[in-house]
Amino acid sequence: MNERVVEITKVQEDTKVVLKNALQKLNYKGRRIFIKPNICAPVYTPGAVTNPRLVYELVSLLRGSAEEVLVGESDIYNCPCNIAFKGTGIADAVIKAGGKTVNLSHDKTVEVKLKNSQIKRLMLPKSLLEADVIIDMPVMKTHEFKVYSGAIKNLFGCIPDSRRIFLHPYLNETLLQLYFVLRPEMTIMDAIVAMEGNGPTKGKPVNLGLILTGNDALSVDVVATRIMRLEWGKIDYLNYIALKTGFREEEICLSGYALSRCARQFMLPKADLPVRLQALIYRSPFLTKTFFYSQDIAKLLQRATATYRKLSQVRTSA
Repeated sequence: MNERVVEITKVQEDTKVVLKNALQKLNYKGRRIFIKPNICAPVYTPGAVTNPRLVYELVSLLRGSAEEVLVGESDIYNCPCNIAFKGTGIADAVIKAGGKTVNLSHDKTVEVKLKNSQIKRLMLPKSLLEADVIIDMPVMKTHEFKVYSGAIKNLFGCIPDSRRIFLHPYLNETLLQLYFVLRPEMTIMDAIVAMEGNGPTKGKPVNLGLILTGNDALSVDVVATRIMRLEWGKIDYLNYIALKTGFREEEICLSGYALSRCARQFMLPKADLPVRLQALIYRSPFLTKTFFYSQDIAKLLQRATATYRKLSQVRTSA
């Protein structure tokens, strides 16, 4: 890989200017572009879902010179992607900017065989693999099962099977292979509003007012964790990928807004009983398939978790 470059920008100006400056480092003219935002909820949730305004501005800038701009996401486990596209406002933003949305779960798939990997193969969307340039648009946030979620974790949504949850027992290896196969040429991380606590969807929003851009997803993640004052070496999948790739943090060329000026301690996820039980389930392929094969069972578990947390709040406030 060429030099690992990450830039931190404090959003005090038009965000379109920030994106325009970032795109000067990218060769996209006449090429097919694929953008992967983070759409992990059926409605726009600041700190959880990529800001639709950023998506609109990025597509607008690219559309003038690129051959085609696709914005894609897969079905969420309990919500069709098309509903989430509409509910978050991202579908309207993309269409207004002249791009196209694609539900990766409805796209044709291509088998990608993996050498020296325990997962053997990945079935990935044809639209994604045929793109000339992949742009990763994650959100900076904590994650109740993985501590942190950002650029590399966002790639998990490129697997079109709505039951990709079955890959959780092999998640570190799956993310490593996605990082190898997809290699996003640019990462644009939405940290205008980040999330702390029990992310990726139920945490507390944090108004950071930042955008991180870079040419390497792992490097952007490392810088993001430093802003959040998390130890990236203790985040299992980041450490796993770093060890497998020979990554060294000192290789990152960091520019822009000073990290020391924007760093703050993010509240860690609370590992309550439901989180601990689900993490235990994820360790076993058999248990993962048993509990998540049926969406009815999964919804029952979600309701039980919600009830447990409400009762816990009542006991705490009593």
